[in-house]
Amino acid sequence: MKYFFYGLVAIILFNCEKTILGVEPSADPETNFEIFWDDIDKHYGLFEVRGFNWDSIYSVYRPQVTPQTTLPELFEVKRQMVEYLDDSHTFILWPNEAFYNGNSQDDAQAEAEFDFSVINDNYLDIIDASFEEEYLYGQLRNRNIGYLYLGSITMEDPEFGDVLLQELGHNEAMIIDLRNNTGGEDPVGAALAGRFSNREELAYTVQERNGPNHSDFAGKTEYFLRQEGPVQFTKPTILLTDKITVSAAEVMMIHFKALPHITQIGDTTSGDFSDTSMRRFLPNGFQYQYSIMKFLLPDGTSLDGVGHIPDFFVENTPQDLAEGRDMVLERALTFLFEEYGIE
Repeated sequence: MKYFFYGLVAIILFNCEKTILGVEPSADPETNFEIFWDDIDKHYGLFEVRGFNWDSIYSVYRPQVTPQTTLPELFEVKRQMVEYLDDSHTFILWPNEAFYNGNSQDDAQAEAEFDFSVINDNYLDIIDASFEEEYLYGQLRNRNIGYLYLGSITMEDPEFGDVLLQELGHNEAMIIDLRNNTGGEDPVGAALAGRFSNREELAYTVQERNGPNHSDFAGKTEYFLRQEGPVQFTKPTILLTDKITVSAAEVMMIHFKALPHITQIGDTTSGDFSDTSMRRFLPNGFQYQYSIMKFLLPDGTSLDGVGHIPDFFVENTPQDLAEGRDMVLERALTFLFEEYGIE
């Protein structure tokens, strides 16, 4: 519903602009630059929590755009502006030509550091999997440890966590692998985290940008960690993460990391929590999208631009994977043995 509202407002404002000016918005480079910069200035939700100076970006890049600027040159200017925001939820698109978001460089690196076939071939006996919903779970071989891989947070069955624990709840520990997770639906992640919780407490608040000033936000909406389902798993649980564990996966981790039996191993997550605007369209054919809200922890701090920092930093190398070894998973197994005597 909120996206419909934004779309309706955008249409109204667009039509008002035509009425006031008496002409269609121009496709010339300077006009397109101004529309792009001004729209983000008035609606982007993370200027304050990330400490961005959008005016300085105008000062740097506006002089680079002239009436003679070509489409490739203009796209490069806007790509650099998006790069400054360093936000995977913010992107610039030139259909059939080019795309860039703030996480593009991290994507390639993190994908090269994770190969699920290594886990499948050398560590895991699979119990169930869904290609469409991007999950897979099973038993780590010769160990009393369950394993769940989530490539997204899109499980359609509201009782997914209950089924998971029916299959794996007998184990002494659980590993939840969130590497290369592209996000999904926040309520789905909260429901899964609730199967690992025996408490209720405030997890985070959300505020949506609602005015032209960078400090203009609607009131806080509160989201709680809650106990969910008939059975909860409160034994040692490890979250494996990398640079592109993002969005709804990171929001789910807010719930998980409030619990004392959770440990994070791997790399720092992306640091991109916000929901996004509807797709925006410039007169010259470029398209873009951006973050519109801020997530705050109960103490008022934000993890946007920071991410969840692991308790133990580990990353794979190409040689590790070529040798059939996942050193992030291996570190989790070592931790469970050294800390709890679980193997």
